[in-house]
Amino acid sequence: MTDIDFDRYDRIRPIRWTGDALELLDQRRLPFEVDYVRCISSDDVAEAIRSLTVRGAPAIGIAAAWGVVLASRVIEASGGGEAAVKLQPAIEALNAARPTAVNLAWALARMRAALVGAGPDWRAILEAQARAIADEDLAANRRMGALGAALIEPGSNVLTHCNTGSLATAGFGTALGVIRAGVAQGRIGQVYAGETRPWLQGARLTVWELEQDGIAPTLIADAAAAHLMRTGRVQWVIVGADRICANGDTANKIGTYQLAIAARHHGVGFMVAAPSSTVDMATADGDAIHIEERDPGELFGLGGVRTAATGVGAWNPVFDVTPHGLIDAIVTERGVVDRPDAAAMRLAFG
Repeated sequence: MTDIDFDRYDRIRPIRWTGDALELLDQRRLPFEVDYVRCISSDDVAEAIRSLTVRGAPAIGIAAAWGVVLASRVIEASGGGEAAVKLQPAIEALNAARPTAVNLAWALARMRAALVGAGPDWRAILEAQARAIADEDLAANRRMGALGAALIEPGSNVLTHCNTGSLATAGFGTALGVIRAGVAQGRIGQVYAGETRPWLQGARLTVWELEQDGIAPTLIADAAAAHLMRTGRVQWVIVGADRICANGDTANKIGTYQLAIAARHHGVGFMVAAPSSTVDMATADGDAIHIEERDPGELFGLGGVRTAATGVGAWNPVFDVTPHGLIDAIVTERGVVDRPDAAAMRLAFG
């Protein structure tokens, strides 16, 4: 297998810890402005998560972990137990910022657990835990990138949805990490990216990110995906996930479900790439996932310019659920689950 030049294909860092503040690359301003928002409190971090300054399930979890560290700076406690009680309001506020992404609750639970039995050095323990969450995510992304790329026949073209790259993670990316690894190994020729309405993460973020690494993407309208598959121009659809259930059902950015249906109809492979922290074995299936809905007004215009008639209503769910029967492979840093179902998920994740 060809080695992957991670430095060449891993140049973007959306989350920076300075020692006294968290700096988040403002993804609302990309691709035209590269600007970092400085967060000095857990409330700042919660608002950044809620407002999509930072987005992507792994990145949300990492940001929340640092939010707990910031919250720890303004309380007094002699040990971890006392600190856990005093930090609970901040943890709950962070957890409520984006309820669908399981990485958020997972990271916060891990930060809380780190306080168990901690002594006077509990602040240092919290900071080390946040750093570990970020470092482990980067290592996991590079591992799953190589595992996912190995499933792709050389000369293939791929389609991706939303943004699943460095911007959504600690670095390298999940689905985009698979694509980066596939390009580095000469397996992938052309990368197609759907625009991803209404926030245009594909158009604003994914194609910008790929260009930073010298990968020339082709942007398509979301509505063109099924036609693209019908032409035979893509062999794989590769997406990320915000929550993977015990039976393999997967919640991801709205529009993913229809891509899976079209892929199955046209004989195109459908791959989900996400860290194992996204797997929620406590949620039996997709029907139990809370689907976040955002302001309907997000559908009424683009870039501040209204495009819809006044007085109309709108429905704005931001995730959908892809049934496991439409998924060919789930790739995490632990390995590949082919044709996922409840039995295969139990075998892989216990």
